[in-house]
Amino acid sequence: MNAMCEIKEANRYERCISASKRVRWDIEDDVIRGRSFDRSEKFLPDGLSLVDEFPGLSEEEKRFVSQIQGWTYANIFGLVERYINAKILELSRDYWFGDQVALEALVRFSDEELKHQALFRRIDGMIGTVMPAGYRFDIDPDGVAGAVLSKSTWAVLMLTLDIELFTQAHYRQSIDSDRHLSPLWKDVFLYHWKEESQHAILDELELKRHDASVSEAERDQGVDDFIALVAAVDGILQVQAAADAAYFAETCGRPVNAAERQAIEAAFLKAYRWQYIHSGAHHPHFGKVLSEMVTEEQMNRIGQALAGLK
Repeated sequence: MNAMCEIKEANRYERCISASKRVRWDIEDDVIRGRSFDRSEKFLPDGLSLVDEFPGLSEEEKRFVSQIQGWTYANIFGLVERYINAKILELSRDYWFGDQVALEALVRFSDEELKHQALFRRIDGMIGTVMPAGYRFDIDPDGVAGAVLSKSTWAVLMLTLDIELFTQAHYRQSIDSDRHLSPLWKDVFLYHWKEESQHAILDELELKRHDASVSEAERDQGVDDFIALVAAVDGILQVQAAADAAYFAETCGRPVNAAERQAIEAAFLKAYRWQYIHSGAHHPHFGKVLSEMVTEEQMNRIGQALAGLK
């Protein structure tokens, strides 16, 4: 049975390589294609931006909120993919003098993550040319990567699987037939999804491989570390929600009083928690993978931690 499982997993690495070759894309030739962002269009779909939950905003202001969130989306992904790439390169060491198929799959993964970082830097710059001055994203990607990678490999891989799976949900949101959604942003979601679909498979393979090597005590520590990482992500989201609410208030073209600004900040935070925590944690496959590895008590601990982030 173990031999059959090893053959099956080897085949999954091979399929990821084949898919990587088949869907490979170029930032300028395939995604950007000489286009620019248009302020008359939304940058994120309503199911991600949750703009209908922002109190008292006009349709124009809701569109502006989606554009601010699109800008932050580019920066958040540029941030998280910094640590993901570092972890994948670390894991690839296990295959340097062994399974060269798995090594190639992870090297391709790393190369694609570097490209995704470049894509989101490009998007960040393009959005900056059409949006009002004053936007801030002051979170250091290298500092965040270092903090994440200080945690156990089990926790880092579980968080990574969560992230890779929620990109699938984000893509599904972007293909809604909303004629007001930026075609360029739709393509960002599409091309990002094409490669992240393979990354999610590799994340799961590496997570299961690592999980098989840890003790019960190490796995329990991994659960605590995962909860801590989710809390750290939430801390980043709280900081950025406050920054984005301030940016909206300062550039929306009308006075925003303290009470409304507070409500707008809360709405930004709710949207960001949905985008970067709950859309992955609620993904059915994430729940399946997690439940197969942890005890009921550990699952309850994770559930309670997530329930506190509303």
